[in-house]
Amino acid sequence: MTSSESSSGLTVRGFTPPLKLAEFKLVAFDMDSTLISIECIDEIADLVGRKREVAAITEAAMRGEIDDYKESLRRRVALLAGAPEAALQRVYDERLQLNPGVETFVRACQAAGLKTLLISGGFTFFSERVRRRLGLDFARANTLGVAQGRLTGTLLQRPWGDIVDGAEKRRMLLEVAELMGIEAAQVIAVGDGANDLPMMKAAGLSIAYHPKPAVAVEAMISITDGGLDRALEVLQP
Repeated sequence: MTSSESSSGLTVRGFTPPLKLAEFKLVAFDMDSTLISIECIDEIADLVGRKREVAAITEAAMRGEIDDYKESLRRRVALLAGAPEAALQRVYDERLQLNPGVETFVRACQAAGLKTLLISGGFTFFSERVRRRLGLDFARANTLGVAQGRLTGTLLQRPWGDIVDGAEKRRMLLEVAELMGIEAAQVIAVGDGANDLPMMKAAGLSIAYHPKPAVAVEAMISITDGGLDRALEVLQP
């Protein structure tokens, strides 16, 4: 396969394969619909009868049709107010699955010496569990407000802010790279939605996994068929 060629759901742009994984030092992952098969907020909403309203906003945001991602997330989280906190565990236990090829690709990155970073516009309840499950080094996500066993419909303020949007994903990727003493060119960014584009454009290599159309045309590697491990067809250890 050469630059700008497609082969059975795998498209490469801007470089001629193969690349060596070991040339990179850090890989940053989106979580929802990238590492895992669901959008967690939609599944929480489904358990409390609000999925149609929430999912419509999620889809529009991921397609890039809503300019203000932070406002779109606040609107969706507000619709969860009053939901039992136990719904989060039910979503994790009953609905959350890793996407095909994720474990294989993560293990290959780790074996090649890369540090691993999860940067999610989703929620820490899930990101911390996924981080531990995959043995990732770092994670950043949003924290849902909870009071008396129920969601408050708000997000908690953290030292860095209250919402991980596209700008925060990019900032976090660059901050971790700087702390590691590496250049952005030595970072891989993996995502699927419009809010992943800022970090994908900042990275030396961008991988889109079953992406929205606006993301597919920007990524250096775009996987539209098969698992995330298909990236290893053009990335060698």
